[in-house]
Amino acid sequence: MLRTAGLTKRFGGLTAVDSVDFELDEELTSLIGPNGAGKTTFFDLLTGVLEPTEGTIELRAGDEWRDVTEAAPHGTARLGVHRSYQVTNLFPTSTVLENVRVAAQAHGEDSMRAWRNVNAFTDYAEEAHRILERVGLDGEAHTVAETLSHGAKRQLEVGIALAGDPDVLLLDEPNAGVSSESVGDIIDLIEDVADDHAVLLVEHNMDIVMNVSDHIVVLDRGSVIADGPPSEVRGDPTVQEAYLGGYEPGTAGRSGSDTGSEEGSVA
Repeated sequence: MLRTAGLTKRFGGLTAVDSVDFELDEELTSLIGPNGAGKTTFFDLLTGVLEPTEGTIELRAGDEWRDVTEAAPHGTARLGVHRSYQVTNLFPTSTVLENVRVAAQAHGEDSMRAWRNVNAFTDYAEEAHRILERVGLDGEAHTVAETLSHGAKRQLEVGIALAGDPDVLLLDEPNAGVSSESVGDIIDLIEDVADDHAVLLVEHNMDIVMNVSDHIVVLDRGSVIADGPPSEVRGDPTVQEAYLGGYEPGTAGRSGSDTGSEEGSVA
């Protein structure tokens, strides 16, 4: 669905992503690694937020691969690559329904018809209701987004990313800041979405990663140091040394070598 070859991003003398060869199939792949490993920078490259220093990005369209290396964020979104963010990114004073309806319209043929009465866009409202039912927020459709719990806001962000029915969904720490009581809902949502989308997940909770992933890619200092199924990656000595630090299932919610957020840093 999505692949890179030699993908590199340098910021002056710092190489944040270093010649990454990567391929996402129709599966749930987790991207893990310590803070500063390059995970969020890699997401920004895939979605056109950043321009690569070197390398290529390709998106599969049917049986062909399309080069999207130079595509802008709106271009990659229209081609079917959508994402959520580490930091909740909503229209806080709009309703839950409006947040999703606007996203659906932005990916549709009426994206430039903002002057028309909102009641004219019934198809987008219907799509928004379907998405809200899927993410478990149909009962909150008319709730103002900023009044939702943090866990519900993360569910809404996934709903917004689903608008327009993307082929590829990039989820950047969807459990960040979510209470332990709400984590199960987010996990169920991720697994449900992965049934019919190719999903690339950044997540620090290793129990979640090992339980939901079909495939795991590990970044360290911008380079891929492991790539394989969870059982193989978990036992890799290089990964244990660089990131997992003796992790065993159920022993920790977050790797001891990754105690902070990547927000505000070159990730």
